[in-house]
Amino acid sequence: MRILLWHVHGSWTTAFVQGPHTYLVPVTPDRGPDGLGRAATFTWPDSVYELTPDQLRDTDVDLVVLQRPHEAELAARWLGGRRPGRDVPAVYVEHNTPRGDVPHTRHPAADRSDLVLVHVTHFNQLFWDAGRTHTAVIEHGIVDPGRRWTGELARAAVVVNDPVRRGRTTGTDLLPGFARAAPLDVFGMRTNGLATHLGLPDDRCRVHHLPQRELHRALAARRVYVHPVRWTSLGLSLLEAMHLGMPVVALATTEVAAAVPEGAGVVSNRLDVLTDAVRRFLADPAHARAAGAEARAAVLARYGLGRFLDDWEQLIKEVTR
Repeated sequence: MRILLWHVHGSWTTAFVQGPHTYLVPVTPDRGPDGLGRAATFTWPDSVYELTPDQLRDTDVDLVVLQRPHEAELAARWLGGRRPGRDVPAVYVEHNTPRGDVPHTRHPAADRSDLVLVHVTHFNQLFWDAGRTHTAVIEHGIVDPGRRWTGELARAAVVVNDPVRRGRTTGTDLLPGFARAAPLDVFGMRTNGLATHLGLPDDRCRVHHLPQRELHRALAARRVYVHPVRWTSLGLSLLEAMHLGMPVVALATTEVAAAVPEGAGVVSNRLDVLTDAVRRFLADPAHARAAGAEARAAVLARYGLGRFLDDWEQLIKEVTR
């Protein structure tokens, strides 16, 4: 089966393309947002092919996976007038929590009878208003990086892109409080200047921008993973940290409370509880190791790649039959 999808979300797509199909990703000369092509920093199988818009016009496509509102029009144009949902089976994957007038935010794919809206968390399905559109939930799956935690560095790891711009959404304003409990290593894109923005000494807030193949090793050397995000879908970085065997300290927001069971770390909306947990993990490596083992066992059971791909196979068969 030939599946057309855009390279929008690197970690999610990396899991999705591990399935048994042929995956077509658009590529444009500028490799802009609508034509990134294959990932440069993730490992994708040979079953993922780059096609230009001209090549797509003459290519048979069995399923279109939409992820952004404008992709339906883009697909119809690049597929020579074949419209997703009408001429070609389609699903719309929603990666994010709603924005704006929550919980009244209407989804761009609301009230459509020609596609299935797939949410990556039950929280997202609950909060988006999809009208009469049929919805499903396929929770995340992770390509297992293996248990790598050593915790040799008595520091806390945070993964976030654009922390200055995104501010309160990603809990950037909470980082000084965590930095008082432990020195922070913040990994992600466009993190430069974060310590200055927060008024923190450089040694309490270091930033790193690493390719995926180096990120996991660097994360696993830190004693604890901190997830200060207020409002976003369930972060794949959190699930990856749990796969690595890291203990986690996280806000009890969106889907986190369901993803992190008791014993795998500390989940709370009380900042004093969270910062105390960070201090304890830093002071007690054995405690951190035990919690990390619980985190890994839990995430493998719920967010394993096999379950993710099986769920998608079932939905793909339903949509394309």
